Amino acid sequence: MIKNLALRVLVAIQGLEAKVQDEEGQTLAEYGLIMAVIAVAVVAAAVVAFRGAITGAFSSATDCLSGTNVACK
Repeated sequence: MIKNLALRVLVAIQGLEAKVQDEEGQTLAEYGLIMAVIAVAVVAAAVVAFRGAITGAFSSATDCLSGTNVACK
């Protein structure tokens, strides 16, 4: 009975120890997720900030491809 209880306590302690040691990988994954969210926010802010320039560039490219803009030739 005491051996069984001692064995259960040791197994529980080893399980807790394994979880504590495994947290470094979780921390790295969390930093990766934070960096991904920041990158998406920067791209979204750039698109909003340069909306006019992006629209103008696509309009110019469309005009060149359709042949309506003589400056492209």
